[in-house]
Amino acid sequence: MRTKSILIGVIFLIMLTSIFISARGGSESKIMRALPRAPREFRGVWVATVANIDWPSRKGLSTDRQKAELIAILDKAVELNLNAIIFQVRPMCDALYASKYEPWSAFLTGQMGKPPQPYYDPLEFIIKEAHKRGLEVHAWFNPYRAHHPADKSPIAPNHISKTHPELVKKYGRYLWLDPGEKAVQDHSINVIMDVVKRYDVDGVHLDDYFYPYKERDKNGNIIEFPDDASWNKYKASGGKLSRADWRRDNVNKFIERLYKSVKAEKPWVKVGISPFGIWRPGYPEGVTGLDQYEELYADARLWLQKGWVDYFTPQLYWKISSSGQPYKDLLKWWVEQNKKGRHIWPGNFTSKWSASEIVNQVKATREQKGATGNVHFSMKAFLQNRGGICQKIKESVYNQPALVPACPWLDNKKPGKPTVDVRHKQNGDVVLSATPAPGSEVSKWVYYSKKDNNWGIKIIPAEKNNPLVMTIPGSSVPDEVAVTTVTRLGNESNYALLRLK
Repeated sequence: MRTKSILIGVIFLIMLTSIFISARGGSESKIMRALPRAPREFRGVWVATVANIDWPSRKGLSTDRQKAELIAILDKAVELNLNAIIFQVRPMCDALYASKYEPWSAFLTGQMGKPPQPYYDPLEFIIKEAHKRGLEVHAWFNPYRAHHPADKSPIAPNHISKTHPELVKKYGRYLWLDPGEKAVQDHSINVIMDVVKRYDVDGVHLDDYFYPYKERDKNGNIIEFPDDASWNKYKASGGKLSRADWRRDNVNKFIERLYKSVKAEKPWVKVGISPFGIWRPGYPEGVTGLDQYEELYADARLWLQKGWVDYFTPQLYWKISSSGQPYKDLLKWWVEQNKKGRHIWPGNFTSKWSASEIVNQVKATREQKGATGNVHFSMKAFLQNRGGICQKIKESVYNQPALVPACPWLDNKKPGKPTVDVRHKQNGDVVLSATPAPGSEVSKWVYYSKKDNNWGIKIIPAEKNNPLVMTIPGSSVPDEVAVTTVTRLGNESNYALLRLK
């Protein structure tokens, strides 16, 4: 009889515990469903160094002044809730970093080949400072331009036009590498991979210059690109392609090789290209303008369809209302070509159009399913606050921070849920401590806080997987908090949830 009573009691306790856990679990599940997720949107900005467009503001500035200008750029990006800097490191077979392949850029010091004094490495500096602020850095390369007329300094002895003049062609006012030469492709790949190997970049980026835009002589006649030597070499080897198809094939091989090379070295480094915004006139119907397929020998649609990129940034530098180059129609067409599901982040001419036009373009991008961000040309528009652009975007489309969209084709592993503890101080402050799950990579923390039924979001850079420790003033302690970790490729953990009140 006694045994039976004990058994009944045990069963009763189990039932009570089950009810309690169920109620608690149901309550927690309800809270979880009500929790927000941090917005996902790429918000990039080009920082152009060619001709000192964005940085440094002029040649020959002191090291301290150059660093101060870079810090101002990064702080402005954070203020505007941007999340990525596309930093031009190779404008014309030169370098804005310490390179064993190419000379220091004249746009940095005023003289090609001359390093900064006192010495520092601008790429290393911007990566360190950007990551401290939670910003990605994508190293931006021009693969073929060898010299720009904005540089008036003597060409350095270790510039490729001096060491391998047979690979360099004078074209109009420029010097240009010949994409038809295998040695040119090798050189540019080596330059880019050197940066990938030695620097902690988040991405590598190519712009719209492949074979050059057409130059004209003094009479207005188009100058043909002088690649007879490489073309004749190709024909002599038994090549059967037409000259135009051969040129396109040269570029295609380079793009494919670049993507595979980066992935073999560091799979997490994203590869992006920002081609001219029109693939060919008539695509989509009614579009007019330059034919990059025929004039730049850039089959940009092929690269996207083959998946030789992680993100694609067609330069949609026209107004929404443009009849021959309609922003929305072009964006929709590019999204439709995206058979591999890569990111589509169109480029916007933020330095040219009104602030309201740019805001409307960002909104139009958000309305297009399959497009998940924008890249602004260029940083100068924000530094100068042209047309009140900073206030306009901060008050409307960029009024809260956003995470860079994840790349599931590169890595879809979700990190483990962090552990969160709180300590209440005598003065009413609360100290929150969050520890990453064992073995989890942490690039950022996301701190969610609920007060008066409203959730706020804060994205916090992580330091080498260290715990997050933050003090919440007693006057603003929220009712509930939730913390997640985010990997470098944007995968977010489950919430660690705590009720503080």
